[in-house]
Amino acid sequence: MLKFITKLDYLLRETLLGLKRGGWMNWAAVSTVTVLLFLFGLTLQASWQFERLVNQFGSQLEISAYLEPSIDGSQIEPTVAAIPDIAAVTLVSRDEAWGTLVEAMGLSDISGATQQLSGNPLVDELKVKAVSSEVVPALAAKIAAVEGVDAVQYVDEALQRITEINDGLSLISIVMISLLTLTAIAVITTTIRLIVMARRREIEVMQLVGATATWIYFPFILQGVAFGFAGALLAWGGLMGTKQSIRHILARQPAFIQYLTQDTGATSHSLLLPAILLGLGGSVGLMGSLFAVRRHAIR
Repeated sequence: MLKFITKLDYLLRETLLGLKRGGWMNWAAVSTVTVLLFLFGLTLQASWQFERLVNQFGSQLEISAYLEPSIDGSQIEPTVAAIPDIAAVTLVSRDEAWGTLVEAMGLSDISGATQQLSGNPLVDELKVKAVSSEVVPALAAKIAAVEGVDAVQYVDEALQRITEINDGLSLISIVMISLLTLTAIAVITTTIRLIVMARRREIEVMQLVGATATWIYFPFILQGVAFGFAGALLAWGGLMGTKQSIRHILARQPAFIQYLTQDTGATSHSLLLPAILLGLGGSVGLMGSLFAVRRHAIR
């Protein structure tokens, strides 16, 4: 146990000594990793948000069927209700829909608004509830084929647009993060190499007294991992600050915008995000330091 503590004390002292001698190069390495992980964290959180929206919209099983202006909804409702895979049908008359719309617009005089538009411009609507989300597209096609139905709408188009945006964002993020990862590894490699060169006299002495390559260069590897962890912590702090700022801005936005941007997985994601950042930061630091000492260690 005492031997283990002695070795651990040596590794920590040598690691701290190397970090002190790194100077401003340390900051260059840490800041590069911080930018990498900050952008990665932003894209990861955006991906989680789009996934929530996809799941939210995907769980909607309601189809809106708008009838032709001359058609009374009560005449079409039994025909639509007889179609298989329908759980329920609700009729929304044009008068009911017009009253709801006028009220939402903040107008108190419904008759006055109706006269200005030369009558109620809306049509009867059938709200159809499907038995499952899988049958919604086929069910919508069957409802659209019913005589008297003018148009059918459901959330498939919105879901498709959100998925396309998420796919495009993921592609851009992969390219950007890959380039930044290579840059971070290169900066860490350069920093560790400069530290190794600054301590080459000490390394030569250790080699002369019989120290193994692993024992000599392991502190340098720990320095690279320390760069990654430091960058991960700074990036996580920046993400938390950005998140709070966005919440403060969204608090003054319309309720619909707040709904689209609300965080429903706060607990699990708040725990998962720092773990992912630390893991990625440590991996980048490890690869950079291994590249730096590999040439020296294999001599």
